[in-house]
Amino acid sequence: MNRKRISLLHLAPVMGDVPQNRKLVESAVELASEQGASWAVTPELCIPGYLFEKEIGTDWILPQPDPWMQTFCQLIKTLGLTVFLSHPHRDPKTDKLYNTVFVINDQGEIVGKHSKIKALRGPEGWSTRGEEITPLSSQGVKIGVLVCADAYKNEVAAELQRKGAQLLVSSAAWGPGQCAPDGEWERRSGDTGLPIMVCNRSGYERPDLDFREAESVVAKDGQRLLTGTSDRSVILTFDWDMDSMTLLSDDFQRTYLE
Repeated sequence: MNRKRISLLHLAPVMGDVPQNRKLVESAVELASEQGASWAVTPELCIPGYLFEKEIGTDWILPQPDPWMQTFCQLIKTLGLTVFLSHPHRDPKTDKLYNTVFVINDQGEIVGKHSKIKALRGPEGWSTRGEEITPLSSQGVKIGVLVCADAYKNEVAAELQRKGAQLLVSSAAWGPGQCAPDGEWERRSGDTGLPIMVCNRSGYERPDLDFREAESVVAKDGQRLLTGTSDRSVILTFDWDMDSMTLLSDDFQRTYLE
């Protein structure tokens, strides 16, 4: 058995408060490490908040690793776990901006990244759509990384499966409402035959984005196995067998940050 403890950092970032949100992510990763997590996954745009552009613009977005990312990587090396970190990225050659998840291994090295393919118009107008769909390797596992709406239809997940992904990990900011999730994560697991682990978020962003009932999810073979919601920042931890790709926990273990 290849048992891994995985923590979904179901956080409530403050829109536009980058320094505070970075501290929140650091605290969450430290708590996940204390609980023995091998992997920790953050929500989409946990550093600036989802609707950050009108609040703070985009000048603060730098090529990665920027100074904070370098310090964060050292923290990860000290803690000894792998982190899937959502953080905007500026391409130093083209100056284009991307909504990106970076995979940082337990040695504090950025071993891969996935930029959101299905970047939405309007609130994500600042983000260029990603082009590369390739599984990333961590601790001997080939992982297909998705960012939120990448899971809306099957083409991104299917390409990752075709290229050898063994499971899907998604960073999301997808709450209830008019465009709420409607079985997309279950369908992606059913369509591809791959388990999917989705880290969603909590909190509220004006004028009308309420994530306090947004769901973090673990699904396999088209069936939801675990669901977690919270009206505040919480770490949702579970155990998973990477050999058999099966869930070893009856429910999420919850650790609140506030």
